[in-house]
Amino acid sequence: MPELASHCPATKAADILGDKWVLQILRAMTLGASRYSDFTAAMPRISPSVLSARLKKLTEDGLIVKRGDAGQQAVYRLAPAGREAQPIVMMLAEWGKNWAERHTRADQIDVGVAMWDLHRTINTAELPDGETVFSFTLSDLNEHNRWWIVAERNVVDLCDKDPGKPVDLYVHAPLQSLIEIWMGEAVLDELLRSEVIIMTGEKLLTDTANRWFPISPVVLAKQAGELGGATAGAA
Repeated sequence: MPELASHCPATKAADILGDKWVLQILRAMTLGASRYSDFTAAMPRISPSVLSARLKKLTEDGLIVKRGDAGQQAVYRLAPAGREAQPIVMMLAEWGKNWAERHTRADQIDVGVAMWDLHRTINTAELPDGETVFSFTLSDLNEHNRWWIVAERNVVDLCDKDPGKPVDLYVHAPLQSLIEIWMGEAVLDELLRSEVIIMTGEKLLTDTANRWFPISPVVLAKQAGELGGATAGAA
């Protein structure tokens, strides 16, 4: 006997969105992911078979479209239904921030995922023309504590090995503090004054850090009054 569909729109929506990998794919797309390699970088714990299956299902459900060549060269874009689901993902993130575990040690954080989030949310419109190269030293980690971000308008690359380019700004900071700023829990200026975060390099970049420093889209939406609630969250 075939499975009967529910008449309830909420149940139908849960059938589509009620999967952690689906939510994480939509979250990654909110931060700019569009290719298979982007998704694996944003979600290193997802298996290739599960990722392929979820992308196929999201395409079949009409939330995303697949364009371009087959395989890893394919580009995934949000369809109108996917765009309308973004506020749901952002509000879930805010709820999780308010009610899920509030204190996570730096050594419990997936540094690759955290740095991927940071590099996808740098405000490149506030950077000078051409390439800007950042070198991050994460002072609270013993391993995987050196990262480079190469930003140029709409192209921002994350490297865990020295790309061999002249560095415009060095950032020495605890990963925990970078995440707290990203999630709206700490103020960059205060951490700079207390030298918890130290920036050295091009004066323009240090003077305008508040304008280009990465911030979660949920925090930005909260600041713009696009989300309800009393506390800013994190995507």
